[in-house]
Amino acid sequence: MIDDYFKDIYERRFDMVYRVCFSYMKNAHDAEDAVAIVFEKLLKKGIIFESEEHEKAWLLRTAINQCKDNLKHWWRKCLNIDNHQNLESPTILQENHVLEIVLGLPKRYKDVIYLYYYEGYSTAEISKILKRPHSTVRNHMGEARHLLKEILEDEE
Repeated sequence: MIDDYFKDIYERRFDMVYRVCFSYMKNAHDAEDAVAIVFEKLLKKGIIFESEEHEKAWLLRTAINQCKDNLKHWWRKCLNIDNHQNLESPTILQENHVLEIVLGLPKRYKDVIYLYYYEGYSTAEISKILKRPHSTVRNHMGEARHLLKEILEDEE
């Protein structure tokens, strides 16, 4: 029973968790490691979610926290960040040019745009997930939209 429950969550939410982790970690290997840790935490804690929204929010928050923890780790400071452009990105991201641009935005914009457009959260829900004031989230959304418009117009 628990195995089926966990397997169902894993199959349904793997892509979402992976995209969030990739947006933070910037390479497939580190993103996969973070995803594995997120689902390991879920399995160890044996959480039974109240609803699909609770499940989605818990996985997103746990993924974001895990990635932030990984990025703060001392060994990350030893890596040469200049080599990140040579790493392969997953096929999913290569097929969607706009998503690549979104993932390249400054963090404060990337998070709100991604959660709003790609995960379907409202600005009120995003403010709870990111633990930021609702007005800040709305401001970042407006600034991010303006920035995206400029980037996309410059490419034409």
